[in-house]
Amino acid sequence: MNKTEIEVIRETWALVVPIADAAAQLFYQRLFEIDPGTKLLFAETDMARQNEKLISTLSLVAEKADQLDTIIPVLQELGRNHVRYGVEARHYESVGSALLWTLEQGLGDRFTDQARAAWTVAYALVSGPMRQAAADLERPAA
Repeated sequence: MNKTEIEVIRETWALVVPIADAAAQLFYQRLFEIDPGTKLLFAETDMARQNEKLISTLSLVAEKADQLDTIIPVLQELGRNHVRYGVEARHYESVGSALLWTLEQGLGDRFTDQARAAWTVAYALVSGPMRQAAADLERPAA
């Protein structure tokens, strides 16, 4: 990510933090709306705790936006864990879509085209190592 994208990620995330609980709830409502099958993945989940995990992860992304390479091991472990929870590769698209929609709803006109582009890049950089680790885990050993 470039310097401008990093600044935009941090600035917009700072605006979300005060409404984090509502944003997390919106995110999961939207995810379940656009990809109803994902709701089954959370059937036994404490959603209040899950909301906290989502916000914590996104906070880490904003904090480390200029050094995402330092959190690759964390992202890879998340990817492996998500496989164990039943997450499939196709779910990453739904999550990305739900994230952008949630940011748009929470930020209103402050979610500019520039912010959308920056968050799209950030999500790709974060989900990439997760997807790769998941694929590696699912690939049979040679």
